Amino acid sequence: MNAHNNQGGAASAPFYLPQADEVAIFQAAAQNDLPVLLKGPTGCGKTRFVSYMAAKLGRKLYTVACHDDLSAADLIGRYLLKGGETVWVDGPLTRAVREGAICYLDEVVEARKDVTVVLHPLTDDRRILPIDRTGEELDAAPGFMLVASYNPGYQNILKTLKPSTRQRFLAMDFDFPAPALETDVVVQETGIDRDKATALVRLAGKLRALRGQDLEEGVSTRLVVYAATLIAGGMSLDRAIEAAMIEPLTDDADVKRGLLDLVSAVFG
Repeated sequence: MNAHNNQGGAASAPFYLPQADEVAIFQAAAQNDLPVLLKGPTGCGKTRFVSYMAAKLGRKLYTVACHDDLSAADLIGRYLLKGGETVWVDGPLTRAVREGAICYLDEVVEARKDVTVVLHPLTDDRRILPIDRTGEELDAAPGFMLVASYNPGYQNILKTLKPSTRQRFLAMDFDFPAPALETDVVVQETGIDRDKATALVRLAGKLRALRGQDLEEGVSTRLVVYAATLIAGGMSLDRAIEAAMIEPLTDDADVKRGLLDLVSAVFG
C-alpha cells in the first residue's frame, strides 16, 4: 500500500496559492469536525492544498494513494507475525482516528468498494471507527478529519462515488489555476523568468482544451512546473516541453506530432 505521513507544523507548510475561498471552507470544516471532498482533475493542486492546510492547522497528516487493490484492511490495520507472535498493527486511517490527525484518501474512487463502507460511520455525527477484527469501536479523537479526493472527469461510470457517500462530505470543486495565478506558481516553484512561465502556461491551456478529443487528460500544473524546472536548469525549451508536457500525455505518434505543432504555434 502506498501511504505516508508527515508531521504538521507551520514551518513545513508547502507553497500554495489559494484560488478562491478554499482555505476558509477547509478551516471551517476542521473547526466543526466535518469531512471534506475535493473534486478536480489530476495535478491541479488538491494534494498540495491538503498538505498546506495540515501544516497551517498544525495537524499530523496521513496520505493514502488509493488504487484498485486498496482494501478496508489496508486502511484499518491487520494482524501481522512479529517475532513469532501475532500482533495487531494499525493502518493509517486508524492511526489518524486515534491521534486526531487528518487522513487524506487521494483518488478515493479507485479503492475497493469495502473502503467506502468503512468511511460511513466516520462521516456522520457518530465519528466512530468499528474495528471488527479486534472488536474495538474507536471514537475519533479531537482534531480527526477525513479528507478525500477524486477526479470526476476521468472515472468511468463504475468508478464514481455513490450519492449516499458523496452527500456525507462538504465538497469543493478544484480546477487548474487561472493563467496569472498558475504563472505565479511556476515562477515561485522554479525561479524561471516570468515571460517563459507565461508562455508555458499558455501552452498548457491549449493542451487542456484538447482533453476529451485527442487527449484523455489535460496537462497538470505539476508537469508545467517540471518543464520550467528543466528549462531553469539549462535544458532547451523544445526538449524540456517534449519531455515534461508532451510525452507524458500520449503514446500515439500522430497525436504527439500534432501537439508538437501546437508548441511551435505558441512559441514560434
